[in-house]
Amino acid sequence: MIVTTTPSVEGRTITAYKGIVTGEAILGANIFKDLFAGIRDIVGGRSAAYERELNTARETALREMEERAAAMGADAVVGVDLDYEVLGQGGSMLMVSASGTAVTLG
Repeated sequence: MIVTTTPSVEGRTITAYKGIVTGEAILGANIFKDLFAGIRDIVGGRSAAYERELNTARETALREMEERAAAMGADAVVGVDLDYEVLGQGGSMLMVSASGTAVTLG
C-alpha cells in the first residue's frame, strides 16, 4: 500500500477515489504518569520513552488507516494528514489521528 502526503502518486494515474479513510490511536493517562515518573529519561530536553510512545501511536493510526483503505479495495492513500490532539479532563490523553483519501491506481 502506497501512503503519501501528496495529492497524487508520481508516475501513476488515480483511476478511482474510494473515499476518506482514518485511523486513530489514543495514549491514556497511565502512559503519561509512567512517562513523567521516569523523567530522568530526559536527555537534552527530550524524553526517549515519550517519543517511543508517540511513535507507536502514530504507527498504529497509520496502520489502521491502511487497513481501512485495503478493505475498500484501494491501492494507495493520498493526501495523508497526521494530527495530534489533547483530550480528556485536564489533558490526560493524547490522540493521534491519520486521515487521507483511499484511491486505486492505474
